[in-house]
Amino acid sequence: MDNVSHDEVLTMEEAAAILKMKPRQVYELTRRRSQERHDIPFPAFSIHAKAKRIRKSDLMNWIEQLASRRLSS
Repeated sequence: MDNVSHDEVLTMEEAAAILKMKPRQVYELTRRRSQERHDIPFPAFSIHAKAKRIRKSDLMNWIEQLASRRLSS
């Protein structure tokens, strides 16, 4: 492999642990309906229909965006 640093990829269960949420709640954030309702969509991606993942850096950026929006309101 080359020397490029790769970002850690998390399962929805691992993301749920970081967010202190239940995995089912995190899966709900990935649903199309949920994504369309929010101005800052949850940055998950699908490997296939039953396997969703998220980069840890994307998750942390998403949290920062939500926190920044809340503080500026």
